[in-house]
Amino acid sequence: MGDSIYFTDNFFSAGITEIYDSGQEKVGSLDLKSAFSSSVDILDLEGNIMMKGHFPFLSRGWVVKNASDQEIGKLKQRFSFFTKKFVYQSYLHGDFEIQSEPFSKEYTILDSQQSVIAEFKKISGFFQSSAFELTNHSSVLTNEELIAIVMGVSMVIKRNSSAAANGGAGS
Repeated sequence: MGDSIYFTDNFFSAGITEIYDSGQEKVGSLDLKSAFSSSVDILDLEGNIMMKGHFPFLSRGWVVKNASDQEIGKLKQRFSFFTKKFVYQSYLHGDFEIQSEPFSKEYTILDSQQSVIAEFKKISGFFQSSAFELTNHSSVLTNEELIAIVMGVSMVIKRNSSAAANGGAGS
C-alpha cells in the first residue's frame, strides 16, 4: 500500500503498454483496444485480464468490469464550476469522489468519509509520452480497479474536449 505505479495514457495509439512500479519493474499491462472504441483491459504479468473499462454504446458513464466480465462499478462526471469532479459508484464498496482543481493534473480519490484512498497525477519524463502516477492507499479498491477509474476519468475529459472542439456537447 502506498507505493506508486505508472502507466501511459496513449489512447491515440492502440496496443499494449506496460504498467510499472516505482522500481521500474513491470507489474502488468494495459491493452488499449483502439483509439475509437474507448475501451481498455488491465492485464497481469501473464496477460490475463484483471479488469476492464469502457463506455457502453450511447452512454456517458464509464463502466468498470472484473475479470469475469461482471460490471462492478460506474464512473460519472459531476457538474462543478470550480473543480473537476467525478463519482465512482462501486457496487461493493459505495461511492468514491474524484476531484481536482481547475487546470490541475493532480486528482484525489475520497471515500464516503472524505478520507483520501488514492491519488493520481499526469506526469512526464517516466515514459516518452505522458503517463499517470497512481498511489493507492485503499484496502478495498485494487490497483487494477483504480487504473480502470483513472483511465475512465482520462477518457471522459478527452470526450469533453473533443465535444467542445466540435461545437459543444448537446448543441
